[in-house]
Amino acid sequence: MSEGTELKQGIREHLGQFSLHVLLVFATGLTIGSERTVVPVLGEDVLGVKSFFVIGSFVVSFGFVKALLNLYAGKWGEEYGRKPVLVLGWITALPIPAILIFAPSWSWITVGNVLLGINQALTWSMAINAKIDLAGPDQRGLAVGIDEAFGYTGVAAGAWITGVIAGQTSLRPEPFYFLAAVVVLAFLISIFLIKETVQFAQLEGDDDHHDANLPFDEVLKRATYGDRTLFAAAQAGHIENFVDTLFWIAVPLYLTNQGLAIETVGVVVGVHSAMYFLQIGTGGLADRIGRRPPVVAGMFLAGAGVLGMVFVDSYLPWAILAGFSGLGMALLYPNLMTVPSDAAHPTWRSAGMGVYRMWRDAGYGVGAILIGISMEIVNLEAAFYMTAVLMFLSGTIVYLWMEETHPEFGSHEPPVPASDQPTSAAPDD
Repeated sequence: MSEGTELKQGIREHLGQFSLHVLLVFATGLTIGSERTVVPVLGEDVLGVKSFFVIGSFVVSFGFVKALLNLYAGKWGEEYGRKPVLVLGWITALPIPAILIFAPSWSWITVGNVLLGINQALTWSMAINAKIDLAGPDQRGLAVGIDEAFGYTGVAAGAWITGVIAGQTSLRPEPFYFLAAVVVLAFLISIFLIKETVQFAQLEGDDDHHDANLPFDEVLKRATYGDRTLFAAAQAGHIENFVDTLFWIAVPLYLTNQGLAIETVGVVVGVHSAMYFLQIGTGGLADRIGRRPPVVAGMFLAGAGVLGMVFVDSYLPWAILAGFSGLGMALLYPNLMTVPSDAAHPTWRSAGMGVYRMWRDAGYGVGAILIGISMEIVNLEAAFYMTAVLMFLSGTIVYLWMEETHPEFGSHEPPVPASDQPTSAAPDD
């Protein structure tokens, strides 16, 4: 039909809009990165918080709110389109810089991170779904890799920039002036320059297929436990976010307690996140060799990098090992997310991605609780040991249970919904 000829997918064909979404996901990374180096130290040095578990509470609030909103962001993205959800996400970020600047107590920081969780869920979910919409199935891995690469480069840049600003001025308010500028610019771009992309996802769908138009509760079951491959991806996403949480809470406190200056801590944290830029390559690699190999390798590499940090005691080895764990994350992060994208029918892809992202980002909350308890009851090093062991166990589950989902040569077959099961022993294709 004429509309189908007009709506052609491909990154090159939509380079302008694709680039704007890359810019916005970079801004999303800058927003969360601006808290990575400064806020944990702010709690300890300015607001007088002595409990590691209490310091971790701001990540708990962030993680659980982001997880829940990821679930509904995908659903809303199907119902209302990507752009309205994206704009709403940037609206929720507007008060965050003021809260961080004027917060009289740690509870205000925790409330601010509720808004941050909403912002990150809505903006990052829609940014990645829009890129997948525009790119099409042949460039899906590359689109996810570019999204995560620039998003986490933003995290690295935000951590480094605010660390430098804090080191040259003070822990607040100066670092958060930078954050305010980022949020306002991203809000304006979302309103005035971004166009809707949901119509491109509709190009891919065959509404007569048995897997099309699953109701939301069926999508939730399928992406959580109804499909062993998607379960393997969800649990791996949940556990790998412990590494991200470790670099948010424990690493800055561990390194400052070891005598590193705040600017240097920002470099170490930034090196870890900067490695995520390699996701451009690892996402494209998975389009050629499949999703499963880089995911398995990444789980074990990231765990090894985290474990190694407690066995060294100087700046350069810490930075190298932070980069090593970041390389592991670059291998696994975009390709774990591509698994539900491959496995979902286009009519419920956004919702299916939302379910995966819900379980993945609940790892922030659960990880912050377990890391905080480990630091509080045992010591700072215990958080590193725990995270590494869980990464190794989770990687083993991926190795044993995850099937390949690549659209061309994958072995994964989605289960037929119970209501559509054929009466014969062998399913009809």
